[in-house]
Amino acid sequence: MIKAAACGRTLYLRQPMTDYTSVIKNRKAGFEYHLLQQFTAGMVLTGTEVKSLRAGKASIAEAFCIVQDDEVWVKNMHIAEFERGSYYNHDPRRLRKLLLNRQEIRKITVRLKEKGITIIPVQVYFSEKGLVKMDIALAKGKKLYDKREDLKKKDMDRERKEG
Repeated sequence: MIKAAACGRTLYLRQPMTDYTSVIKNRKAGFEYHLLQQFTAGMVLTGTEVKSLRAGKASIAEAFCIVQDDEVWVKNMHIAEFERGSYYNHDPRRLRKLLLNRQEIRKITVRLKEKGITIIPVQVYFSEKGLVKMDIALAKGKKLYDKREDLKKKDMDRERKEG
């Protein structure tokens, strides 16, 4: 908290949330999938889930998104239980709702009807206001030869930088 005096009264101002650089990334996303289109969504979370995220105790490596009843949900995202959460603690792999506009949900549902398209989470982070946000992407799985090409490109770039 920042303490400020105004007109003889002490006001307590909230500190900006820049202290928290907790970002959880899905490192395999770019290697396993062609990322076609990205969206940013808010998340509906409980208090203990937010505290665990601030501590960086979460994983989206196995997570994926589904659309049910015009709502987008994240399945299989792991947020560790908060150490001092007592009986208010949450289920680590519960279904979590994503907050998107109707137009964005409509775009996603139209694209999901195409063969081989899925929704995967790319990263989870805190916004400037301190809200939890998730970047999700419409993705198409890569073939083995696509992955080999990516590895060759990375090697070529690495050699250029060195030499």
